[in-house]
Amino acid sequence: MTTHVLQRLARTNPDCEIWWDSSPLVFPSWRAETLAAAPEGKRGDWEEQLDWFYDQKAIDEKGTMGFRGVTTNPPLVLQTVQVDPPRWQARIHDIMKSDRALDVEAVYWQLYLDIVKAGAEAIRPVYDASGGQYGFLSGQVDPRFAEDGERMLREGLQIAAQGPNVMVKIPGSKAGYEVIEELTARGIATNNTSSFAVPQYMRCMAAVTAGLQRARAASVDLSNWRSIVTHMASRLSQKGDWATEAKARGIDLSTKEMRDGEEAVLKRAYWWAKDNDHPSKMLQCSLRIEQHESGQWVSRQIEDFAGSGMVYTCPPSYIARLMELENDFRPLDPDAIRREPDAESLEKLLRLPSFRAAYEFDGMTPDQFSQFGSFQATGTEFATATRATVDFVRAAMEG
Repeated sequence: MTTHVLQRLARTNPDCEIWWDSSPLVFPSWRAETLAAAPEGKRGDWEEQLDWFYDQKAIDEKGTMGFRGVTTNPPLVLQTVQVDPPRWQARIHDIMKSDRALDVEAVYWQLYLDIVKAGAEAIRPVYDASGGQYGFLSGQVDPRFAEDGERMLREGLQIAAQGPNVMVKIPGSKAGYEVIEELTARGIATNNTSSFAVPQYMRCMAAVTAGLQRARAASVDLSNWRSIVTHMASRLSQKGDWATEAKARGIDLSTKEMRDGEEAVLKRAYWWAKDNDHPSKMLQCSLRIEQHESGQWVSRQIEDFAGSGMVYTCPPSYIARLMELENDFRPLDPDAIRREPDAESLEKLLRLPSFRAAYEFDGMTPDQFSQFGSFQATGTEFATATRATVDFVRAAMEG
């Protein structure tokens, strides 16, 4: 069997984790579609690769899967209901019958919790077999309220209650980090999302440290606890203000230099956590595949970090594209994580205010996190997906 690029990545460090960036509920239909499109002579290899990632029988019987965890977010929840509308329309009607007083937002939230619970239950055997080390599913609080700490805490507790292997995703706002501390103090696993910058990662780790101190002082059970800190790689460079600021300063900023900037930010955070023996684990998402001017296909977000012990959460489209191009990638360098970012690119990028904000340890204060360009753009996208899911619920209630 030809091994998948992500399998090769996982072998560069035993602590490396490959996660599924979608609900487990959509894997069977996506698997069928992917195999149906397999090139002649490749179907067998592709089938084995996909079964390595996720095989429900192996999960149920042995508690094993190649994916060590799962991330979801509002756009991914929307995709889940779109894959099987009748199932979720029926569930909406059941929720309505259970309490006629519920309005559309309340029905939506119950449906959202149901989707989180169903996904977590699908991979629960992995959590049990690993003693709670793997098999978590991340469910996110409502992105429309990223600065409402009280609401995020309430929703976070509700999400965590959906199963012992549910991890709560909290956005990287000032209020969000206060919620992360509180959830940590209660022994609840967290995933810091909508985070792009070294100052955010530092604040998250400080919140986790404070929460752990409180938990231990109160003899809270931490056996179910993990901390993940997400770096939204390409969203940092492409959803924020780098291009606008470069143009205003007459700077010609290439895609390669933007990827160098993403690399510099994440490596600074990764090594800071390692040097300080912090228990949080960095996760990289928003991964991209691009063709270099030489014709070589590259995915900088994995190639620059091979050999690291971080998490990579991968959406279906990314996994499938890697399969299509599996023979066109350079061998992964297990020492890549130790390579310094390109000094010339870094010098150019440091002329951009929003890069300095992301790269410097004191580049932003907590009050500024929610004003950062990438944070706002991502929040808008996630809120739009949330409203679309709410409207799916509304339409079902009207039908």
